[in-house]
Amino acid sequence: MNKKSPFKLLVKETYFTMIRNSCGADLWRHNYALVKGSKCDLVQNGKKSCAFFVSSILKMFDLISGLHTTVLGVEKDLKQNGWQEIPISSKIPKGSILVWEKQRGHYHIGFYLGKEEAVSNSQMKKCPLLHDWTFHKKRKIIRAYQHHFLQ
Repeated sequence: MNKKSPFKLLVKETYFTMIRNSCGADLWRHNYALVKGSKCDLVQNGKKSCAFFVSSILKMFDLISGLHTTVLGVEKDLKQNGWQEIPISSKIPKGSILVWEKQRGHYHIGFYLGKEEAVSNSQMKKCPLLHDWTFHKKRKIIRAYQHHFLQ
C-alpha cells in the first residue's frame, strides 16, 4: 500500500533559507587535506572559503557533484550538472550563482538572493555575509549561472 505523505517538502524555500542563515557561520572555515604528507587547511581558516561555501550548499541539494576549493572547480561542476550561464544584463533569478572579477589574483563566488543582495564568504570576517551584489560597485559580476531548479 502506497501512503501519500501528509506534507510536501519546500525544497527551494529551504535552499534560500539555508543560504541566508549561513551568514556568520564558521562551518566553512576549514577544509583539511594531506599535502605531501602534512595536514593542510585548504581554505586557510576561512580566508579562501568562497568556493567551499558555495559548493557545500549546492552539494547538499544535489545541484553539483562534489565539494570544491576553487571558483573554477565550482564553475566546471555547475556546467556538468545543468547550470546555464546567463547574461549579466538579464533578470538574474533568486538563488543563482554569481562570479565576481579577480581581485588580488582570485575570482569570488556566491549566491544571488534577489533585490541586489548576495551572500558570499568574507575574506576579512572568514564567514559568509549578506552584502550588496556588486559590493557597492567595488567588484564587477562577470558571470551568473541559473538552474531549472530555481524556476
